[in-house]
Amino acid sequence: MMKNLIAILFVGLISFGSFAQEKKVAKIEFKTTVIDYGTIEKGSNGVRTFEFTNTGNAPLVISNVKSTCGCTVPKKPKDPIMPGESGEIEVKYDTKRVNPIRKTITVFSNAETPTVALKIKGLVIDPDKTSVLDKKEKSMIEQ
Repeated sequence: MMKNLIAILFVGLISFGSFAQEKKVAKIEFKTTVIDYGTIEKGSNGVRTFEFTNTGNAPLVISNVKSTCGCTVPKKPKDPIMPGESGEIEVKYDTKRVNPIRKTITVFSNAETPTVALKIKGLVIDPDKTSVLDKKEKSMIEQ
């Protein structure tokens, strides 16, 4: 009877030990989740890059990257990112649109955090079209 109890306890401890092993999981860690374009001129280069690292212990697969509007086109890596390796998500904003930039790009992956929101912000200006206020200031300075 005692031998059976010891055997059962021993088997129980071995199976408990296998559960204690670390679960294989991908983790996505971005250098930054916000890119500020600052004030840029109409027609400027609208390409920016979000860099990330897989800090987990399983391959990271980015399944989709979506933007809140058609003016922002994100590109995702095609291949899995191995543990410890880095990758990038390229974002191209259409700088022909003269207005403030406030857009969100959502990254979908198999990471422990399956969705991550990235943000771009800034202001696109048209240097050829100055406001009436700017013209008034210029004429006052010239006098």
